[in-house]
Amino acid sequence: MERKSIGVSKKRKPSGAAVIRPDLTDKLFRALFEEWARTGYVGISLERVAACAGIGKAAIYRRWASKREFASDAIASIEIAMLDPTDHGSLKADARAFLQATRTVLRHPLVRRIIADLVAERLRSGELATVLDRAAMARRQFGHGLLDRAINRHELHENLDRELALDLLFSPLYMRMIIQGKNVTRAELDRQVIAIDAGIKACCFSA
Repeated sequence: MERKSIGVSKKRKPSGAAVIRPDLTDKLFRALFEEWARTGYVGISLERVAACAGIGKAAIYRRWASKREFASDAIASIEIAMLDPTDHGSLKADARAFLQATRTVLRHPLVRRIIADLVAERLRSGELATVLDRAAMARRQFGHGLLDRAINRHELHENLDRELALDLLFSPLYMRMIIQGKNVTRAELDRQVIAIDAGIKACCFSA
């Protein structure tokens, strides 16, 4: 009897909650982003997201306990896409690679609308504070690695104001593309890289 029970469990597993398909998760993220950009966070309908992905709503709740957790993982998937830990040989080259990857992500119209709504929703209700904090933490942890490499190359002094340096790394691009809603050309990106490189190297605490 015990063996029979185990056998039934194994046969039912493919249609059960334990099977999480990565390709379906990606499809759900895309559907969520489309809905989010269209309605704003407060207007998101998980029923419509599921329908857009061509699945049942239950597939969402097998993966996430709430809309906030769903949104958090979706945003994290974007952060992971832009964070390349490759050592490019110099602070300036590392900064350029990071900004180029970030620029690619921020050029997507859905992403730009979602990020603006994400910040606004945090100010309205605070529900998405943990989502923004998690994304910012991932970006800053990546930045710490970038700064550590520059210190090991003797490009930066250990007496570095890391928080200011990390603010400088991302803020100019964010200001131009999200706050001002402008595109950034490659030439403009190169000028940002030069300014950021110089700014970070000036971020030492006074003796």
